[in-house]
Amino acid sequence: MRDETAEQPAPLRSGLTTGSCATATSLAAARLLLSGVSHDAVEITLPKGKVVTMRLEFCRTQADGAEAGTLKDAGDDPDVTHGALLYSRVRLLPDAGIVFVAGQGVGTVTRPGLVLPVGEPAINPVPRKMMTEHLLQLAAEHHYNGGFEVTVNVQDGAALALKTMNPRLGILGGLSILGTSGIVRPFSCAAYIASIHQGIDVAKTNGYLHIAACTGNASEDTMRRVYGLPEIALIEMGDFVGAVLKHLRKVPVETLSICGGFGKISKLAAGHMDLHSRHSSIDLPQLADWAAALGADAALQQAIREANTSQQALAMCSAQGVALGDAVCQHALNFARSVVPASVQVEVFAIDRQGAVVGHAGEFA
Repeated sequence: MRDETAEQPAPLRSGLTTGSCATATSLAAARLLLSGVSHDAVEITLPKGKVVTMRLEFCRTQADGAEAGTLKDAGDDPDVTHGALLYSRVRLLPDAGIVFVAGQGVGTVTRPGLVLPVGEPAINPVPRKMMTEHLLQLAAEHHYNGGFEVTVNVQDGAALALKTMNPRLGILGGLSILGTSGIVRPFSCAAYIASIHQGIDVAKTNGYLHIAACTGNASEDTMRRVYGLPEIALIEMGDFVGAVLKHLRKVPVETLSICGGFGKISKLAAGHMDLHSRHSSIDLPQLADWAAALGADAALQQAIREANTSQQALAMCSAQGVALGDAVCQHALNFARSVVPASVQVEVFAIDRQGAVVGHAGEFA
């Protein structure tokens, strides 16, 4: 279990990616094979030139090679792999080049649509490049003309992967080795947005042209119930609806269903692309104005403005026959329509906390 957060606010600490861990451990193991020297730390250069030193848990020879391990340090980011043991096993090969292998806890790509072809270990391009550059430099220093087989492992990675989007993306058997900068920035949105883009890419490549972008489990359950969509067509967007809408400009599908809680959909209706409370708020006066356009009297409009929550405002409208849910979905649809290509049909669902549909607007039957 991670330590409790300090009471006094402090700058958030960055960490290092699984790609950096794989680079450090593969370099240490290969150096042991070529030099016969074992180290308790190793220095690597990140993609933008920063040099970091990473502590090793072990660096030892094996019957047919060597292995080295390090503990993944994600800094203050709530990363599922924080504290996991990542280790690389290296064998020398007679022919030049680097061969990557998915070891224990590292997944394999089983569906098209990702940056790696089907059958490849889920070791992303930048980590591969980092490992390759470090190993080739090491080979040159030791006048070694052969190659390296690198098997990357993550202890308990198969179980940890179940907490990620990997199974939905068709990456089976474990985690992905990730990283573009080598650094984990605390609470960065980049990794989440990348997984949204991957989800859309994989769905389309596998022939699913109707996708549903959902804010959470309840909205996913609603889309399964309404359309019977398989998991691959359900895009877990969380609060990042903008990541979905913008990506569809590059990778358009035929039909997009957006589904979320009424409050979040009301934020989309107001033109927000990030639905998290840090970046957008529910606009009760706007809801009152929309209700007024539907015939809500002055008393109801004032009650909406003074409501504690959007759900309370919705309930008051429902009690008086004012279809605020449908109106909010229509405004959300209009905004989404302004972002995605005209070729993409769009609809919006709003649900309550129990998952019941409380609003809908769509461009198709």
